[in-house]
Amino acid sequence: MAVSLSEADGDDDLGESSDINVTPFIDVILVLLIIFMVAAPLSTVDVPVDLPTSSATPQKKPDKPIYVSIKPDLTLFVGEEQVKRASLVSTLEHIPEAAKDKFIFLRADRGVAYGELMDVMELLRTGGYPKIKLVTVEGVSQAAAPAAH
Repeated sequence: MAVSLSEADGDDDLGESSDINVTPFIDVILVLLIIFMVAAPLSTVDVPVDLPTSSATPQKKPDKPIYVSIKPDLTLFVGEEQVKRASLVSTLEHIPEAAKDKFIFLRADRGVAYGELMDVMELLRTGGYPKIKLVTVEGVSQAAAPAAH
């Protein structure tokens, strides 16, 4: 509730004002905005995968990327949904954003054997998804680090 401090009538009673105080509302909105700005980039994929590092220049990521992840125990995930190897392509076909002319981002744990990674890439290719990008962590690779010294 707000109070008007004018001396129009000269008595000691203060008149009440019916204006709404919006300052607390604006403060709450700003705090929520900051929370969403910080949390939005963290909500892409929650499947924990230990990615290898790469010193390649990073490329622009699309608005809604489709991630296929391979965990160390060779389980496959499309986004955050676990899928069987045989149903990988059919799962991708049911996702509207996963058009066959768009890139599929393949994330594999560093403990996954090269042959297993190539098997998944071959599954995607034979299923009609030839555009595949491998995902790594930005930074200097461990193999290149000793050579720099």
